[in-house]
Amino acid sequence: MGHAALFTLMASWGVVTVILVLMLIYRSTLSTHDEEQIFLDPAEKAMATRQQAITQKIEMLGRPIAAMFVLSGVLFLTAVGVWLWHGLNL
Repeated sequence: MGHAALFTLMASWGVVTVILVLMLIYRSTLSTHDEEQIFLDPAEKAMATRQQAITQKIEMLGRPIAAMFVLSGVLFLTAVGVWLWHGLNL
């Protein structure tokens, strides 16, 4: 494993981490629109439906974000391991 493998690992880690950050920003944006209110008036049913849709989107992002965290960590640790292994074998 040479410099090409290390470059590939670091590039992959960078792409995964950028996607993770974008997902976190999107979830944060959704969270700012999420209001914790109870809508009792039938006239506010549209608002309640919209809030349920936002909450559902936020919940759906949970697993992919966790997976991206794990993938980012694994790629980073693998890249560090390859870098150390390559440095010690010079």
